[in-house]
Amino acid sequence: MAFKVTDDQQGGWSVLRVAGELDLLTSPVLRQRVHEAVAQGRRHLVLDLSDVFFCDSSGVGVLIAARRLIRSCQGRLRLILPARGAVDGSHVNRVLGALGVRRLFDVYPDLAAAVDEEPLSA
Repeated sequence: MAFKVTDDQQGGWSVLRVAGELDLLTSPVLRQRVHEAVAQGRRHLVLDLSDVFFCDSSGVGVLIAARRLIRSCQGRLRLILPARGAVDGSHVNRVLGALGVRRLFDVYPDLAAAVDEEPLSA
């Protein structure tokens, strides 16, 4: 599966759906897409990582940097990391847990749960 990031809007939330491997070669693409969303004034972001089947440290670094950027804009970042997804379970979920950084993120099992409430407007 080729890496891709697609953009969608769900109510007050901007949703970036990520698919493929999130690694040294592809993580700059996600970083750029997050920066573009923030530059467009979108402060409430959902990263749907359901179809990411591999994530290395550079991918984790992008997620942490996205969290920092969104928080600096008084926005909210939510991750979709299903317990079962991306073939045999969320690889990203396991990697974040193993590194001890999963607790930094608001994690949801699916898109409906992640966009359940409208974000507060600034």
